[in-house]
Amino acid sequence: MKAWNRPLVPTLPGNSLPPCLFDTATGGMIEAHTGEIARLYVCGITPYDATHMGHAATYLAYDTLQRVWLDGGLEVHYAQNVTDIDDPLLERAAATGVDWRDLAESQVELFRGDMQALSILPPENYVAVTEVLDEIAEAVRRLVAAGAAYSVPTPDSTVGDDIYFDSAAAAKLGPWKLGDVSNYDAETMMKYFAERGGDPDRAGKRDSLDPLLWRAARESEPSWPSSVGRGRPGWHIECSVIALMELGTDFTVQGGGGDLVFPHHELSAGHASALSGHPLARVYSHAGLVAFEGEKMSKSLGNLVLISRLLESGVDARSIRLAILAHHYRSDWEWTDRLLVDAAERLSLWQSAFTPTGDSGASVSADVVDSHAVLSALRSALQLDLDTPAALRVIDDAATSGVTDPELIHRAVHALLGVEL
Repeated sequence: MKAWNRPLVPTLPGNSLPPCLFDTATGGMIEAHTGEIARLYVCGITPYDATHMGHAATYLAYDTLQRVWLDGGLEVHYAQNVTDIDDPLLERAAATGVDWRDLAESQVELFRGDMQALSILPPENYVAVTEVLDEIAEAVRRLVAAGAAYSVPTPDSTVGDDIYFDSAAAAKLGPWKLGDVSNYDAETMMKYFAERGGDPDRAGKRDSLDPLLWRAARESEPSWPSSVGRGRPGWHIECSVIALMELGTDFTVQGGGGDLVFPHHELSAGHASALSGHPLARVYSHAGLVAFEGEKMSKSLGNLVLISRLLESGVDARSIRLAILAHHYRSDWEWTDRLLVDAAERLSLWQSAFTPTGDSGASVSADVVDSHAVLSALRSALQLDLDTPAALRVIDDAATSGVTDPELIHRAVHALLGVEL
């Protein structure tokens, strides 16, 4: 499926160094670099209520990563899924009386518009789950054949049994074992599995944490014929299959929100390991969660700050970007209207200082700083775990002191921070 139009990314003199990112799996910093092509997978939306501030913060984090890679002279291969068939989508469609396909299409289109307005670099491969159902079913068949999946009787299905992933058996087929990505203990894994779409109490499972791979057809649900029977995919297997198809094994970074660490990224890595015999990714990177009015922003709670509504109300998309960039991507933070006020003031300051008609150097010539030194400091901040708050401070200081070449900083802000002044 199509993504959205790619924004311009100016080129700059010199190059960034390969970025170092915090890796959830090891708990340490890892250089996010695997040759001349950086391969990135970021989990996409389930399109039933897009796009809230938490989504925007996550995709902006990995947009920043891409910009650092590009500034380092690397080619970027970016893939993202769209979970356009899943229980939450079907539940929302039923509750609103809208066909699930129409709901998904409308929300994906809204998401595209939001991403384009925010100048987010699009994925090269933007893949809907319904586009790769045959490939997912084939992966499930292979897992069954390898002994890493098993059937669970399904009384309410008219065509067969559900198929589950055998985590213990899969650990013998590749480098992954349960807990490798998240580093969670059993109690924590059980808690999150129950809260985030799992079914720990399902009768017939070999382990409470084994996830669903293929859901046999139910009378009132959409389903498709496949090599493993009529039905539809479970959640985690879709990302494993799409990532392996588009990026191959051992790709550079698996990214997403912090609420995907477990079970989604943990089990996606397990599926891929059992299928390929290789790790899914080199770095597992996770963005912090955004709260609103004291609670984590989520569709289930309904406390959403929607990007589309901010844009419709006349908010400048560049201010939204700057408001998000003011927080380190791994931090949890809370959205307030004050953030937009501060961001708009920052945008105005930078425009005055660095637009081609600005007179920053003429008015404060005694304290003017070298623009190449500013660019170097900006790159250093972003190279160390995408420290955008530090990067904003670098530009704030340069705007206050004045610079030798405002046009260079104008282009640097555009290229590395995605803000066209």
